[in-house]
Amino acid sequence: MPPVRAVVFDMDGVLVDSEPVWEEVRRAFVADHGGRWPPDTQDRLMGMSTEEWAAYLATDLVEGPTTEEVAYQVIDRMSGRYAEHVPLLPGAVEAVRRLADDHVLGLASSSPRALIDLVLGEIGVAGLFRATVSTEEVDAGKPAPDGYLVAAARIGVPAAACAAVEDSSNGLRSAAAAGMRVIAVPRPEYPPAPDALALAAHVASGLDEVTGELLRSL
Repeated sequence: MPPVRAVVFDMDGVLVDSEPVWEEVRRAFVADHGGRWPPDTQDRLMGMSTEEWAAYLATDLVEGPTTEEVAYQVIDRMSGRYAEHVPLLPGAVEAVRRLADDHVLGLASSSPRALIDLVLGEIGVAGLFRATVSTEEVDAGKPAPDGYLVAAARIGVPAAACAAVEDSSNGLRSAAAAGMRVIAVPRPEYPPAPDALALAAHVASGLDEVTGELLRSL
């Protein structure tokens, strides 16, 4: 394997503790429209593109709103929440700045473009990423490798020379399918499946472990 020259971050669950916010907002939307929320819903939604999760809510959980209306209303609620407070995870900004010193940075997120730009701008690291990719902009969301492959192409580094930092089952599967070396930083509230975690080259307890020394050891 070639040396790691680039790092591609996920955003939700890696840089920002957004999964609880997404769950609260989507649950509230479903409840407001008289829908149901099966126990496995959040696990299903993690990693889906905007079109995929909006279609799932519109088709399986609520009646009435179209896919486009679901996406617009949920994203609008998320934007309002982030405008009030961006729930940064410990060490997120420090990890981005630390790795940017010696590596090309990219981002492959399941969040829509509007939320990616809002979050990175609010936390002051937007200029450190050579390219960012939303799964709105690719054919398939995670666990398909599309987002990571497009991110690698946009930053100009082969996937085999990239490391990905991920937290969720679908994210780990996506990065591994793209041929990247995967660093897992699992969230205790949303633990990845054992088979997905087994794809990681390294399992970190937090972003403080994600250093240049670690990347050189992969």
